[in-house]
Amino acid sequence: MGTTTATPVETPAPLPRTYLWWLAGTRVSTAGDAALATALGWTAAGHGGPTAGLVLTAVTVPRTLLLLLGGTVADRYGARRTALLADAAMLTVVLALAAVDRTVGSTPWTLLGFALLIGTVDAFQLPATGALPRLLVTPAQLPRALALRQAGGQSAVLLGAPLGALLVATVGPAGTALADAATFAAVLAVTLRIRPAGVSGPGRPAGGSGRSGLFAEMADGVRVARRDRVLRSALLLAGVAAAGVLPVVALLGPLLARERGWSAGAAGLSAAGQALGMLVAALVAARRGTLRRPARGAGLGLLAAALGTAALAAAPTPALAAVAAVLVGAGSSVFAVHLGPVVLAGAPASHPARVQALLTLVQSAALALANPAWGALAAASGTPAALLACALLTAGAGGTAVLAGFARAA
Repeated sequence: MGTTTATPVETPAPLPRTYLWWLAGTRVSTAGDAALATALGWTAAGHGGPTAGLVLTAVTVPRTLLLLLGGTVADRYGARRTALLADAAMLTVVLALAAVDRTVGSTPWTLLGFALLIGTVDAFQLPATGALPRLLVTPAQLPRALALRQAGGQSAVLLGAPLGALLVATVGPAGTALADAATFAAVLAVTLRIRPAGVSGPGRPAGGSGRSGLFAEMADGVRVARRDRVLRSALLLAGVAAAGVLPVVALLGPLLARERGWSAGAAGLSAAGQALGMLVAALVAARRGTLRRPARGAGLGLLAAALGTAALAAAPTPALAAVAAVLVGAGSSVFAVHLGPVVLAGAPASHPARVQALLTLVQSAALALANPAWGALAAASGTPAALLACALLTAGAGGTAVLAGFARAA
């Protein structure tokens, strides 16, 4: 990635219409998923807290356990084909959910079963759709393409959550599921029309001309990422960033609000500030491009997030806490739009979906370990202390990225 100065790149050629149509379809589907998630959570909560917790866990567990398998399948049979099959499977699941809710109602067992199905399909869908941008745009366009995808995803989630609340209140879980089914039909129609450039068939494992078993290919994906200096460094940095940044507003923000006697609205204001910062930073990157040295951009993003986290710890009012959360969101977005292209472009042509799966898996595992740790520290020493610890961890990772970089050995 060279030794050029960290100045914005010249605006590349416009993104292909094929990519823009695919992006529009997938973002509509993301909004539908967010709406359905809200509806499922609300319906499950009606059966009590333990049921709601089990339903949320039932989505997360199979998705996490099967991610690497999903990435392997996408690399073996093609990202587009896997995405199509996953979208078709999800369309079937949500239509079945609507039918069951209309006929027998949403019992704890039916909610749990559909949550397991959704999490399982997600494990195959996420790596496949994560790898597709590399097949739809040129390498020079990849940073802007991924930044626009992130901005679109953030907008979809922001719109989808309140839409889900409105739909479940007016048409119930079945109507919300039907709305989500319509979005999957739309993305299926778009994906069927795209023809990824430069892809003649499914990927094959690196270093061999034949096929090995799926589990051997899964292990090969881990081996490739471990041996590649750039991928290894980027995945490690992503895990540390997930542990230091993701719990700040989602976990520690509400704890800080309760500790200081603020209302629930104060925590919501901080969450909105974080989302706003993420959206604006992603849109700026999509419009103007990213830095020529992605490691420096990723590191500067983490340093900005660390500064926002420290400011949140010291914020005396909800308004100032929201301002600090904007900086946290903007910094995390800057980090993501610089790291994402490094991981996707750095993966071998035979391994893009497996590397995407590893990226998601590393972040999920880091967050699963970090949340209880930061929660325990907040209980023992106060939430500001936990926030400052997050800031130190994030700043250390950001400084290391700025100084070390991801440059490959010559």
